[in-house]
Amino acid sequence: MILPQHPTRIRAGTGWSFGTFGELLQGVDREGSHFLVTLPIARYTIATFEVDESMDQLSITPTTKLKSRAMASLLLEIYNLPSKGRLVIKSNLPVGKGLASSSADLVATARAIVNAYHLDFSIEKLLHCLRQIEPTDGVMFDEVVLFYHRKVQLGQLLGQLPLLFIVGKDEGGKIDTIEFNKIQRHFSWRERNEYEFLLNKVVDAMRRQDLSAIGEVSTRSATLNQAFSKKQYFEPLLDLCARVGALGLVVAHSGTCIGLLLDPANPRFHEQKKASLEYLAHLPGETVMYQTWTKNNVREV
Repeated sequence: MILPQHPTRIRAGTGWSFGTFGELLQGVDREGSHFLVTLPIARYTIATFEVDESMDQLSITPTTKLKSRAMASLLLEIYNLPSKGRLVIKSNLPVGKGLASSSADLVATARAIVNAYHLDFSIEKLLHCLRQIEPTDGVMFDEVVLFYHRKVQLGQLLGQLPLLFIVGKDEGGKIDTIEFNKIQRHFSWRERNEYEFLLNKVVDAMRRQDLSAIGEVSTRSATLNQAFSKKQYFEPLLDLCARVGALGLVVAHSGTCIGLLLDPANPRFHEQKKASLEYLAHLPGETVMYQTWTKNNVREV
């Protein structure tokens, strides 16, 4: 007599995270601590984690997602769970461009495992895990934040941005965020004071939803960043920004992307967008277009 076998039990969970188009502002405060102000975009990583009792190891797809493997292993160890399961990551965030792709992968991975096992998992525990792996963008919060990326520490919640558009260029190549953040730079007191001024200005502008002031801060931050991570299209796009009347210039400070921030509520929006895309089409490299993330965006990968 053949006895019926019990079906293999599979426990599954999903997790997600948006990315960022660089930062509205990145610099150091008066104490020399590195900070950034996020610019969330509607591009995502979605992770699925399955625990199959028939498995005897941890499987990661794609296999190149080594940081996600490190996060999964760390989280399973912390909770004394078996180091096995199937982690699948899907993302429409390009890698090495300064769009927080690895941060989104890590956050989505952690959330998928937490959901699969129904773990009691606080934001503090998530930050602790991230801190063991790499400097991280503040994509674990569902709004714009002041974030100390090298410390992996929240500075301040700043609220939501309205729907905005970013049109720009990916200048090509890739930048390793870990290596970039190892570079030691000297900031003068004058530079620290200016970054402190810009930080106070963007915090106030977010509170008042003053998009013009936000654009002024992002433009100045992009300008200051030329000394550290030079963008070849900075001057042409700065000129284009003025000509079309964009809110401001935005860059991936530790990445390869640069763009214009446009407000769709502006009566001239379609004219601005058309003129910008026509100009960008004549520059070498990939033209990119993103929308800011809001709570009403639908996640698609």
